[in-house]
This record gives sequence, C-alpha cells and structure tokens, in this order.
Amino acid sequence: MESLNALLQGMGLMHLGAGQAIMLLVSLLLLWLAIAKKFEPLLLLPIGFGGLLSNIPEAGMALTALESLLAHHDAGQLAVIAAKLNCAPDVHAIKEALALALPSVQNQMENLAVDMGYTPGVLALFYKVAIGSGVAPLVIFMGVGAMTDFGPLLANPRTLLLGAAAQFGIFATVLGALTLNYFGLIAFTLPQAAAIGIIGGADGPTAIYLSGKLAPELLGAIAVAAYSYMALVPLIQPPIMRALTTETERKIRMVQLRTVSKREKILFPVVLLLLVALLLPDAAPLLGMFCFGNLMRESGVVERLSDTVQNGLINIVTIFLGLSVGAKLVADKFLQPQTLGILLLGVVAFGIGTAAGVLMAKLLNLCSKNKINPLIGSAGVSAVPMAARVSNKVGLESDAQNFLL
Repeated sequence: MESLNALLQGMGLMHLGAGQAIMLLVSLLLLWLAIAKKFEPLLLLPIGFGGLLSNIPEAGMALTALESLLAHHDAGQLAVIAAKLNCAPDVHAIKEALALALPSVQNQMENLAVDMGYTPGVLALFYKVAIGSGVAPLVIFMGVGAMTDFGPLLANPRTLLLGAAAQFGIFATVLGALTLNYFGLIAFTLPQAAAIGIIGGADGPTAIYLSGKLAPELLGAIAVAAYSYMALVPLIQPPIMRALTTETERKIRMVQLRTVSKREKILFPVVLLLLVALLLPDAAPLLGMFCFGNLMRESGVVERLSDTVQNGLINIVTIFLGLSVGAKLVADKFLQPQTLGILLLGVVAFGIGTAAGVLMAKLLNLCSKNKINPLIGSAGVSAVPMAARVSNKVGLESDAQNFLL
C-alpha cells in the first residue's frame, strides 16, 4: 500500500490545482486559435504549448532555481533565504521581500538556491536567455527590418504622420491603466502602465522587450493580449474605419508614387538611426537592429545574410521566444485581476490607434491637393501585415479597382 500511495503521490494529476487546470485550458485555447483559426500561429502556437508545459504539476519546467526551492517548502532552506532577506521564514514573506529587493540581491538568492542543489527548468532557461537578456526581440527586429521596404514611405513622407498618429493608442493605454489604479479598481504601478501601453503600438516584439524590462511579472498577459489582438485586427478595425469615413473618402484613389532611388534606400536606415539614437539613446537597441536588418536588405551586397535573417534566423528565434513567453503563463502569475485590466486596455488601445490614424489622414487631406485615402491611416498601427491587408480589403469593398496595398 505504501508503494501504491507513493506512486499516486508522484503523479502530477494528484497535485493539479484549480489555477493550473484553468491555465491548461487557456493554453489549449491558444493552440486552437493558432491551428484552427490561424490567429498569429507563428507565436500563439509556441506560446500555447509553453503554457501547457509551464502548468504541468510537479514538472517545474518554468521555475527558476529559487522558485523551485520555495515550492519545495523545506523549513531549513527557507530559513537560510529569509535570513539573507531579513524577513520571516515563510514562502509568502520571502516572495514579498524578493519583489522589493534589488536585481543584484535577487541574483544572489538565485545563486544560493543553485548552491543548495536546485536547478532552473528548461523554460526558465529559455526565458533568461531569450527575453531576460533582451536578445530574442532584438533579433526579431533585425529580421523585420530585413523584410521591410521603405520605398513607399520615402516616396510619400506624409504617411509617416499616419504611423505617428496611430501611436496615440499607447498614451491612451498608459493613462487608462493609471486611471484604473487611481480609482482603486486595479492596481498598476507606473512601469506596469508603461509596459501595458505598448500593446497600443500593436507590435509584439516591442511589447515583449519592454515588458521584460519594465514589468516582467506581467509579460505573459501583455504578450498574449498583444498577439491576440493583432490576430483580431480584421475584426477590430473595419467597424471603426467605416464609422469614421464616408463612402466618397473610401473611394479615393491615390496618385502613383515616384520611384525611389537605391541610394535613398541605403542612406535612410543609416540617417534614421543616427538622428533618433542621438536624441533617444534608449531606443538604440531596437532601432539599431531594425536599421541594420534593413541596410542588409537594401545594400544588395550581403544577400546571403539578408536571406538568413529574414528566414532561418527569425524562425528559430520565434520558437524560443514563444516558449519563453509561455513560461510566464503559470497560474499564480497570470490569474490576477491585472490580467483582466490588460485585456480590456489592449482592445481599447487598438481601437484608439486605428481611429487616430484614420483621423490624421482626414486632417492631412484638408491641407493637401494630393488626397490620401483615410483607410490607410489604420495601417499606422504596427500589426504587420494584417493592418495593411484590412485597409486594402475595406477599400475594395467601396471600389473593386482601388488597390491600396
């Protein structure tokens, strides 16, 4: 009987909590959306599978060495950690002390747990290397840069304002998060509000990069919200676009763009990097990788490197990035009131960004002879290429010969 009891206690099913069961269902939902509905499958599939692995009881695949120590509940080991943190020797008190501790102290406690014989799970290692270091989003930005053609922007620089206007969603989300905190509805700190605000930019890698820096405890919810809403762009944007434009405006045909020279395309990423990075050094990592990827594409002298970045490299990094995000879908971190607030603020951010882009296009038309179809304003959000396809589709509904893409 003792052997049978030991066998049963060793089964993960015997330790399955309600929170883990819910997160397993959430992870299965993400997999279904990726496979059956093809909603951002390149990231939702590894994120969903990472969520499954993270919530398997007793596996500890998403736990750091220190988290594994705390989950083990060894009184002697807890006392050692508590003495270092100068707090009570119980798990709750230690977690609170760690949340307030400096990163250097947190690293010391992690190393101490390793010395006690605990090891981080494989997903925790993926997270540390891919997101904790910031490497994965940067490499993805390099790949996106290598796939981007700035020709249309250089031929019609006014459209830059459409992208700028669409970023109003970011500021609206930050203010919304701080408002929820002010009225005591959902608690958000300023760094957390800033991390949530990036959802309004509709840019997954940026959201992951900044969340990892500003609010790693919210990274799972922010990443899931960002990529889910990016996939839902065909449902979110069209009603807003139709509400803010007339039938006549949707039929506007834009004039043929001028031809952009190769020299312009080569100089643009270099000049862009120098101008922006010198003014905003904090933007240099993301922008630098983006411009480097674009320069490889436009220079024409490193086609092998450009092809590798656009295909093999970005695909490999996407796998590890998705699994790393899935590591943050553990029940005790994801099932919080903040998650509901993040999901709500995310959809509002997308709506405001779309509306701002369309309204900016209408404003530009008031002071220009060469009219811009306001529908392309919605493509100012960074949900590439879905937003551009939606603009083209809505335009074709009004004029079957008007190809905005």
